[in-house]
Amino acid sequence: MGELKGLKNRLEPWKKLLKDMEDLQTLYELAAEEKDESQSPEIEASLKELLNQYEKQNILELMSGEVDRNGCFLTVHSGAGGTEACDWSQMLYRMYLRWAERRGFSLEEEDRLEAEGGVKSATVKIEGEYAYGYLKGESGVHRLVRISPFDANARRHTSFASVYVFPVIDDSIEVDIRPEDLRVDTYRSGGAGGQHVNKTDSAVRFTHLPTGIVVACQNERSQIKNRAIAMSMLKARLYEYYRQEKEKDNERFAQEKKDISWGNQIRSYVFQPYTMVKDARTKTETGNIQAVMDGDIDPFIEEYLRFAWNNNQRITPSETDGEQE
Repeated sequence: MGELKGLKNRLEPWKKLLKDMEDLQTLYELAAEEKDESQSPEIEASLKELLNQYEKQNILELMSGEVDRNGCFLTVHSGAGGTEACDWSQMLYRMYLRWAERRGFSLEEEDRLEAEGGVKSATVKIEGEYAYGYLKGESGVHRLVRISPFDANARRHTSFASVYVFPVIDDSIEVDIRPEDLRVDTYRSGGAGGQHVNKTDSAVRFTHLPTGIVVACQNERSQIKNRAIAMSMLKARLYEYYRQEKEKDNERFAQEKKDISWGNQIRSYVFQPYTMVKDARTKTETGNIQAVMDGDIDPFIEEYLRFAWNNNQRITPSETDGEQE
């Protein structure tokens, strides 16, 4: 029933768009036959609205992967730059939270490692239809250029943070995890959380030995709940890992294997001496950096989906090397 509902939700807007377009064509033909130019503004406005609806629906057609409709986990890690990078990670993390809130998606923070000036790493679970499909192209290194608020001499600094997006895996997709391949560590949670959280070994960390993938959860008071969340994250990470193993020439996989440092970014955010956000893959750019940091990243997301689709999602690193800022 869930699958049927999803297909209906995908089909009905196209049927309505087709009907509205036919009605508009009829109106245009009547106006042309009667030479009634007074209908022109209404026809033009309606056509513009239908084109906007078409673009919106067409984006969904670019997300046809097995898990594109699923929710996702999004992790931000600070890179080269110390305190600057931790502050940048926090800014980037907030940007994605604001984007998700704009779309009405639900958010649940799964793990957060505080650091001086911001966060060292943070993971949030984003639940909503096509959350993974929209955000999958955000994985990679993000570069910030600005006058540092932490520098008494007001010099310009460059900071880096990496974003990693992986899908929430439901029960219909099997991910085999053998007990002997798993190392489980429990420890006391850090930060706020009350006496119980800080005095019991409620935090859980899983290490998948064959792949080296590590996930952790410490936000819940109960170790059982933290185990369940960590296992869900591990399954999602392993699904993405094995998928990438089958597509080693995929640009995103190659990007994730690079250092979180200069020359490896997928997107640059420049605050000074001018304001610009530019995607190194699609060349999409905007000067309204404040809107971007407040979550207005749909133009970048949508252009990447078109870019990946047009290139059959088989982009090799050599096609983008040398074109990055």
